[in-house]
Amino acid sequence: MQKTIRLIYPQWQGGNISGLIPELSANDASKGYILGSYLLNYLAPETNNLTLTVPVSEDINRKEENGILGYNDILCQTEAALNLLNSVNPDKIVTLGGDCSVSVVPFTYLAKKYNNDTAVIWIDAHPDITLPSDKTYNGYHAMAVTAIMGEGAPGIITKLPAVINPDKILFVGLRDWERKQIKDRHSKYGINYLAPKDVSNDSLKIINWLKATGINHVVIHFDMDVLDPGEIIPAVGVVKNGMKISEVTRVINDISREIDIVGLTIAEPMPKTAIKLKNMLSNLPLLD
Repeated sequence: MQKTIRLIYPQWQGGNISGLIPELSANDASKGYILGSYLLNYLAPETNNLTLTVPVSEDINRKEENGILGYNDILCQTEAALNLLNSVNPDKIVTLGGDCSVSVVPFTYLAKKYNNDTAVIWIDAHPDITLPSDKTYNGYHAMAVTAIMGEGAPGIITKLPAVINPDKILFVGLRDWERKQIKDRHSKYGINYLAPKDVSNDSLKIINWLKATGINHVVIHFDMDVLDPGEIIPAVGVVKNGMKISEVTRVINDISREIDIVGLTIAEPMPKTAIKLKNMLSNLPLLD
């Protein structure tokens, strides 16, 4: 019998986002992914599967090293996540994050487990193929896909169990290339991608791509900023003309009917209203 686990992965250090959420303090904005991760677990259906939590530092004083903000914390948390997975040897992993980089460890773990017979569906408004050497953005969450491909800071990359090649990765919902440097790098990698309009009516292009790979297992990353802000704003990103909630759920369910999903990540929740309520409660008497 296959073992499925739920991995709560409240890593927040990968996002350098405090300036993007002016209604929150820098501390609350930076660490909002922690609450987001636990909130996703609370909102998700109850499970009888083993639930594990990756321990993360809450020290707000992050340092940039090797081109990555919070490098040492991320390195330690990468090792901690790997240790948890290796200790229980799961066959399938549901990861609740946390910033986008929470997919790096479980996806590379699963790629190794299934002898690289694994494809990646990366549902995201952005491609996440920044490198530490870019000098333009030092948030590791924007480096998640390149890390999965084995590119980035050697101290982290060498810890990862496997590398997934770009021909086994498909971007879905992509609509913000961020800068020309990223567009040029994407052209070099040759990663296939679909815009929101390409999957608005059906999932055929995704299913056809998966069949063409000949792969038998798939891992899916769902960054909540792929969602259309005209319908809901659950994340930091608010790039217009995104995917609808019904479209994302249909895509993932259609994939599950065609191929074995062994990994599913939901990432980048930024519960701004919940953070404000938390702060309100902390300022009331008799509650501590």
